[in-house]
Amino acid sequence: MRRECCEPEEGLGPLVAVGWPRAMEGAGASGRHGESLLGALLGWVPSALPCPAQVVPAPAWPHTSFLQTKASEPWDYVLVADRCTQRNQQFLENLRKKGFHYEVKEDQKKVFFGIRADSWIFDLYCALLLEPKGPAPKPSAGDRGLSVGEQGVPKAKLKNVMATQTPIPPTTRIRIVNFILESKTAAGDTFNDLLKDKVFETKFPLHKGEGDLKMKWARWRNMFREQPIDDIRYYFGEKVALYFAWLGWYTYMLVPAAVVGLIIFLSGFSQFDASQISKEICEAHDIFMCPRGDHSRRYQRLSDTCTFAKLTHLFDNEGTVLFAIFMALWATVFLEIWKRKRAQVVLHWDLYGWDEDQEEMALELINFPDYTLQRHEHSYLRSSIILILSLFMICLMIGMAHVLVVYRVLASALFSNSALPFLEEQVTTAVVVTGALVHYITILIMTKINKRVALKLCDFEKPRTFSERESKFTVKFFTLQFFAHFSSLIYIAFILGRINGHPGKSVRLAGLWKLEECHLSGCMMDLFVQMAIIMGLKQTLSNCMEFLHPWLAHKCRSIRGRESWDPELRDWQRNYHLNPVNIFSLFDEFMEMMIQYGFTTIFVAAFPLAPLLALFSNLVEIRLDAIKMVQLQQRLVPRKAKDIGTWLQVLETIGVLAVIANGMIIAFTSEFIPRVVYKYRYGPCRQGAHPAVDCLTGYINYSLSVFHTKNFRDPVRIESSQNVTECRYRDYRNAQDYNFSEQFWVLLAIRMAFLILFEHVALCIKLVAAWFVPDVPQSVKNSVLEEKYQRLQEKYQTFQKHQKCQEEYQRLQEMRRDVRGAEGLRTPDVGKTLRDCGVQINKADGAAGGC
Repeated sequence: MRRECCEPEEGLGPLVAVGWPRAMEGAGASGRHGESLLGALLGWVPSALPCPAQVVPAPAWPHTSFLQTKASEPWDYVLVADRCTQRNQQFLENLRKKGFHYEVKEDQKKVFFGIRADSWIFDLYCALLLEPKGPAPKPSAGDRGLSVGEQGVPKAKLKNVMATQTPIPPTTRIRIVNFILESKTAAGDTFNDLLKDKVFETKFPLHKGEGDLKMKWARWRNMFREQPIDDIRYYFGEKVALYFAWLGWYTYMLVPAAVVGLIIFLSGFSQFDASQISKEICEAHDIFMCPRGDHSRRYQRLSDTCTFAKLTHLFDNEGTVLFAIFMALWATVFLEIWKRKRAQVVLHWDLYGWDEDQEEMALELINFPDYTLQRHEHSYLRSSIILILSLFMICLMIGMAHVLVVYRVLASALFSNSALPFLEEQVTTAVVVTGALVHYITILIMTKINKRVALKLCDFEKPRTFSERESKFTVKFFTLQFFAHFSSLIYIAFILGRINGHPGKSVRLAGLWKLEECHLSGCMMDLFVQMAIIMGLKQTLSNCMEFLHPWLAHKCRSIRGRESWDPELRDWQRNYHLNPVNIFSLFDEFMEMMIQYGFTTIFVAAFPLAPLLALFSNLVEIRLDAIKMVQLQQRLVPRKAKDIGTWLQVLETIGVLAVIANGMIIAFTSEFIPRVVYKYRYGPCRQGAHPAVDCLTGYINYSLSVFHTKNFRDPVRIESSQNVTECRYRDYRNAQDYNFSEQFWVLLAIRMAFLILFEHVALCIKLVAAWFVPDVPQSVKNSVLEEKYQRLQEKYQTFQKHQKCQEEYQRLQEMRRDVRGAEGLRTPDVGKTLRDCGVQINKADGAAGGC
């Protein structure tokens, strides 16, 4: 072992050398000497702090030096450095002055510093927040139906828990120690500054007692088992436990959505060959489609798109509208029932009335007793600058969608001149597939850029606390990520093929390249392919990389390191070789699920299989995250929480956007509205149904406009142009002047009316569902109400006893005055009654807070 360079100096006083009890000898627990010693260390007078059951006793520090600890006492944190220097010695000296023990160990390459906080720090935490010390025992079967108290402990056992001086939960210890480590030192440096200056390499809490979670949770074989949420909370804290509780509930609720989406998709197979529209397309051998771009120099028979027409009917049918409304209702029910489950879980953990601001202020006082309260501030100038910068970034994200448009246009020209016959014949399909791949790569790049930009904006905004910073960062980062992920889909769904003009007069990019058009079978096919590729890549490739990267990194780090003979140092090395974590580790998991939730709901009308893919992905994601957190990563710093925070507002926003987007897809992208209008206004059934005739007979001829080939600017370049006098294209224009026809304006009016009606109906259904399903179960409300009533009833009974004793006391005092001077009339019983009543009054005064 290396010379312990961070050894404490001599002459640090009795408080450091021999511990608190020995330093307090001769002064008393509440004497001036004890108060001055503790006050010099933290500015805290023990006798001034109340504990839930009694006054907090003077902290008992171990009879040990700062470099020696009992083997049974675990280390809270381990710091790692390349070597022992003056700066890390100074940092450890500051920790020692705050009440920390440490030990130095080394191997061939690194120096390890074990850090453990003294017990009085956690006593102070309990006193400030009035929490019992010790981990909450799990309620037994006999405790069911009892009133639940602190951290899920039945109230009948709560006094025993508080009276028993058991160690504070490891999650609380780690959280408090991490807060102190992250705070600024006397020199004004934070631990991150020391990391940047290479003073330390890393820090991490130790994995201890994770074997039970490995057996019950972090295994692939447990994929279909219920998650041990309480055990996760006891090991990783409430924030991680709530994430897995939410993810488990989300996965469970995906089952009905996946089943309905699969039914809608498979229902198209029943009409795969029976659809009247597909029949007409497959039999349209004499209808030629106009060349759709500069790459296409020949006319294409409509019957050549027969297969694509049948495939399109799988997801663009009458069931699409019902499925979109169902998903709007599903999203609302999912969130409302989650709110109920969250309330039950939080009540079980006794965090229903927990205040995050109070928690952070308590930690600030523990770390620095002269802490000055940071008040809420708002700057309109700073907010305006942030808004302008955010809009600029959003415009950049939209610009990235235009870059993809340029790529698709250039790719069309490139593939049309390819030497591969397949690419020349399937230019549109090749452009759509490669465009989706380019979009996926763009998402990966922009994710890193967006995170840096969101962090810079948060730093400029100067949030008051860490939780406020996290909330603001969540809003900014998700907004940027939303446009990065969905801008291309928005372009395909609502812009592609609608600003191209018409054959003979096409809109061109920079006057050179003609804009890309939708697939011959419709824009729904483009949107379906884009969704399928992006979701498929994100659910497969991303999950594979999410597991393989940390697994391979862990193996490489473990192979390069050599284990020590010291079992304690060997445990530190094992934790050091695990993959490092940061404040974004859990945040990134949440963000991944939010984006998936957006894909599952926002464009579900074009991709009914999205819930099914999300279901399969989540079954893997839960165990993948569990294995990463327990076996492949260093232990996450526990965070206390009573909800999922800003992510709930993000989910509600996605739900509203899903209603709007699906309504627009059905109205403007799908063929649903044109089919219905033709069926009841222009088709053979407009005056009544004819059993012998399908109501959509003639729809293809109605939905395709006519263009005369002689009006092409260069008809000679088009193959077989001598034999074709007119061609067809997807639009509603007159054959004479190529202006929009009457059908176009009728359809536009009906589309807008349908969009307004659909959105209002869907939003009303969401509001009714939100009203029908209360956010908080009545059992939770009643439990909270009973606790409040019991407290008030106890105060009322105390007050009544106080009043009764006062009346009795006054009566006896009057009797005493009346019999004063009369010998022998005052009996011993009256005196005893006075004394007893006096005691009762004093007790009542103390219990009632001096009423």
